[in-house]
Amino acid sequence: MNSTPAPSPDAGTRLAFDRTWLAYERTMMAWVRTATSLITFGFTIYKFFEFEAGRGAPATGRLLTPRQFGMTMIGTGLAALVLSTVEHRRHMRQLQAELGTTRRSVAVVVAAVISLMGLVAFLAALFRG
Repeated sequence: MNSTPAPSPDAGTRLAFDRTWLAYERTMMAWVRTATSLITFGFTIYKFFEFEAGRGAPATGRLLTPRQFGMTMIGTGLAALVLSTVEHRRHMRQLQAELGTTRRSVAVVVAAVISLMGLVAFLAALFRG
């Protein structure tokens, strides 16, 4: 068994790794922004129409109620965060396998915080309706 450490990558390889890692981070943050927009929009629609119903606004025959639409938007945002996080982690493992080292992802931490807030919004819409 060879116990010699792997040679460190040259400067060009290291810079290529940095650019690739940053591209994955930017992509993850784009997914976080998209999911945050979906969650926020869904919860806003839910709360707006809940407020309107409290003012005595007439209910019309709708195919999809504002509550259902809001919960669908929130659920879509949460699903997007989960799927993008899984994909991001897969790419980070590939980079680590290639170079043997990787960095911590701040984007995944932000995604986890947004996921928790989205889950609270989803549960609030679910149990209040």
